[in-house]
Amino acid sequence: MTEPPKTLEDAIAQARLATQAALDDGLTRLKVELVFPELKPLPVAEQFIPLFEDLGSQLKVLFPDAGAAALACRDWGKKPFIIRGIGEQKAALEPEDRLLLLVGPTAVEVNQVEKLCQQADERPVVLLNPSLEDVSVVGIGYAARQLRERFLNTVETCYYLRPIQNGAILRAYPTAWQVWRETEPGEYQLAAEESRRPLAEDLERILAPAAEDRQNPDGNNPGPKSPGLLANLQQFLRALSQ
Repeated sequence: MTEPPKTLEDAIAQARLATQAALDDGLTRLKVELVFPELKPLPVAEQFIPLFEDLGSQLKVLFPDAGAAALACRDWGKKPFIIRGIGEQKAALEPEDRLLLLVGPTAVEVNQVEKLCQQADERPVVLLNPSLEDVSVVGIGYAARQLRERFLNTVETCYYLRPIQNGAILRAYPTAWQVWRETEPGEYQLAAEESRRPLAEDLERILAPAAEDRQNPDGNNPGPKSPGLLANLQQFLRALSQ
């Protein structure tokens, strides 16, 4: 059973294992989500990519734009794989490409991402920290529903980590979606396993009893808890972003 990670390196290592497990099972449309607002894509991608580096030039790494791709080329130095912006002409899928890694694609690029996935056919496409459902870009209602049914719902979440108040949501393929409750600072207990990503009402149902248990006998809240592991991880990510 995968437990909430203590460091960013632990989280990325878990994500790599989950991604490999999904690929071994024949899944070809995957996404990895580390849901921390402060997280920058380059350090995560740099630690995640070794999973695929043995592909050499048959690996293509695509960023949302040419500027982000150029920054990666500058920071990473010479690499055996191809780095491009998703809109660049040289980003087009080639017959020799065996795997596509898309780093931080946004809703602005969602049509290009969908097209690449269609062109890739049975070749794997991995989306690393995508944000493809910005309602200000894709809209709401029928258009958004069509997008989800046609494309977004075909992408399997092989790794997901999001801290929530007094706990975390974690999914590491092939396990179910898990809700972890923080019982003591830095100590977590599995509260529930779900077949789909838990929504707000699910979290309320799962975590509400524990919240009531933390009340003092007179009904007053005992006060804020000390920061736990995921809070410390968020602090670490803020330091990375500076």
